[in-house]
Amino acid sequence: HEYGKSVYGPEASFRSAQIRLAQHLDPKAFDAYQQIVAFYPNYEKFDLVISEQYRIASAIADGARGRWLWGLLPGLRKRESAVTYYEYVVANAPYSDYAPLALMNVAKLHKRFRNKIEAIDALDRMINFYPNSILTPDAYLRMAQAFQSLVDGPEYDQVSAIDATTYFQDFLILYPGDPNVAKAEQGLDEMKTERANSKMKMAEFYHYKRHNYIAAKVFYNEAITVYPDSPVAQKARA
Repeated sequence: HEYGKSVYGPEASFRSAQIRLAQHLDPKAFDAYQQIVAFYPNYEKFDLVISEQYRIASAIADGARGRWLWGLLPGLRKRESAVTYYEYVVANAPYSDYAPLALMNVAKLHKRFRNKIEAIDALDRMINFYPNSILTPDAYLRMAQAFQSLVDGPEYDQVSAIDATTYFQDFLILYPGDPNVAKAEQGLDEMKTERANSKMKMAEFYHYKRHNYIAAKVFYNEAITVYPDSPVAQKARA
């Protein structure tokens, strides 16, 4: 059945998967479950199959060690493969309770591996595909923080700061009673300050380096507009 549809039906694949789990051959067990998903989508234990695939992905993400095929030597930790397994769970059962959980774990793993863009992609899918999930507020906050981590400073392009600001604001508007409101408010303050400082840098460049007072005034006003009640705005007014 590893090379196609089992002549003995889905139960053979299910039993094969269970045996391989008992032998700590997690990838082989996952593949056996995947045979059921591919060839027997109406299998009565389909939900159990998905839950087992999620459990395998989680075990590998947590650093579980598999064994070589002959069962003698411990295998290497391969947490990166957990991302692929979680993505299979999402694709196999997009309307299950495991799909949003899997996407959140994909984002966490990418963050651990410092794949910031991939983490943002997973969170974006989470927000757009599962807006009513109990995990969505956390996805909004993590998305804002992910964009915040891409900000290089006021001297550089502010696209990431703008995106972070948007998601912090969305979080505060959509989930005013969330326990993480204080974190979002702090993040929003930092991003608005970052953007205001960026405008100040431009204003001072035109003011002191180019003596272009019209351009300087435009950027001073933009610094005020970005964050009117901030110390940066006070300096810009002065």
